[in-house]
Amino acid sequence: MKTDELKELCAALPGAQAVLYGPPSNILVYAVSGKKFAYFKTSMPEQWRFSLRASAGRFIELTDMPGVKPARYMGRFHWVTIVDVAQFPADYLAELVQDSYARAVAGLTRAQRAALD
Repeated sequence: MKTDELKELCAALPGAQAVLYGPPSNILVYAVSGKKFAYFKTSMPEQWRFSLRASAGRFIELTDMPGVKPARYMGRFHWVTIVDVAQFPADYLAELVQDSYARAVAGLTRAQRAALD
């Protein structure tokens, strides 16, 4: 999956919003009702590295894979960074994005979840 396709996938999820943060963060964040579920690094040398939240079990599984590492500062919350999304299996990546999105939605209030439907 290419970076642009992954951005489209994230933006197409119900209620998803993209917010671009400039320096010093330099990240493109995808969130639903203020809850982050994915982000891209937009500056060099880590440009277009992709991070998302995983379950504790998947976190261990993913960090054992080549090209995947704990996300900087967010690893303790089970966020992982995929260094090159083009080298990662597209269907598995789509599944991970859906799971991260579902985790963000689960953290919303009942009223916020109802507004998404």
